[in-house]
Amino acid sequence: MKINGSAIRPGMVIEHQGSIWAAVKTQHVKPGKGGAFAQVELKNLIDGRKLNERFRSSDTVESTTLEKKDYQYLYEQGEDLVFMDVASYEQIELQKDWVGEDQVQFLQDGMMVMIRFHEERPISIELPESVVLEVVEAEPTVKNQTASSSYKPAKASNGMRIMIPPFMEVGQKIVVSTDTGEYLRRAE
Repeated sequence: MKINGSAIRPGMVIEHQGSIWAAVKTQHVKPGKGGAFAQVELKNLIDGRKLNERFRSSDTVESTTLEKKDYQYLYEQGEDLVFMDVASYEQIELQKDWVGEDQVQFLQDGMMVMIRFHEERPISIELPESVVLEVVEAEPTVKNQTASSSYKPAKASNGMRIMIPPFMEVGQKIVVSTDTGEYLRRAE
């Protein structure tokens, strides 16, 4: 669907320069001389590049929508990760490099993820906001330690290094943010 360049809003997905872009920020400018335009910050959904582009109201761009599907992570197969569509039970394989090292470390058997598609091609993967991990290594707590260094280094069950509160010990379960990789709270 074609839309005017001035109608682009944050969150919209457009086709531009032969690729798929998401509008991150928009600013409408009306200079004293000349016509009004929209200054748009775009992020490429395929390779992550950023682009600042000016669109005049006379410019048209192709608006597109991404299909979102729920998938369940099944297992790792060499350099591929296997996911199953929970609606149709069809399986797809995505390369670890495509998913990204920072997200692969949080994948757990049976985890539900959302994969966005554009014309049957996977564009991005979205993990749950947090995961539960077990503390497998932690430094001992120092008695009478002051609050100035209130966190201690530890190792989680996925091999990730993380800072945890001093009262946490080996064997306890913690909730970790998949966005930042930081400790959030103790798991119930």
